[in-house]
Amino acid sequence: MSSRQPAQRLADFLPYQLSIASNAVSTRIAEQYRKRFALKTTEWRIMAVLGDSGVLTQRQLSQMTLMDKVPVNRACKNLEERGLVLRSPNARDGRSHLLELTTEGRAVHAGIMPLALKIEEELFAVLDDGEREALRDMLARVRENAGDFDAESLAD
Repeated sequence: MSSRQPAQRLADFLPYQLSIASNAVSTRIAEQYRKRFALKTTEWRIMAVLGDSGVLTQRQLSQMTLMDKVPVNRACKNLEERGLVLRSPNARDGRSHLLELTTEGRAVHAGIMPLALKIEEELFAVLDDGEREALRDMLARVRENAGDFDAESLAD
């Protein structure tokens, strides 16, 4: 039996602290993406996943980012209109489309990555290398323990 006392206030609730930290980090990064590349957070996340993974469907993007399909759809349309993402028919499934970064999209992605790494270094400078690695490990274990679910279930 644990001797720890349960959280008595929301501010002491670990999931709340994790959410607040995540929002603060995302907001800090999103500021830079907006200023330098005119990208919203959802748009950048989609570009980052496409940059890492290559060609994907919107459903796959929703699942990989754990974002609802409506904002993903909106962001994909915006990125396509800006010429950063190419949408093409999916030969395997006529109900979906394949998305990939265009040449311009890859160039923007390549320009953002150094900025993202610089911001990561600034934000996590309060932790030494061992603490950063421990944090990565802890976050991965908590995420795995949360289980698998479809991003579409988040909208309910």
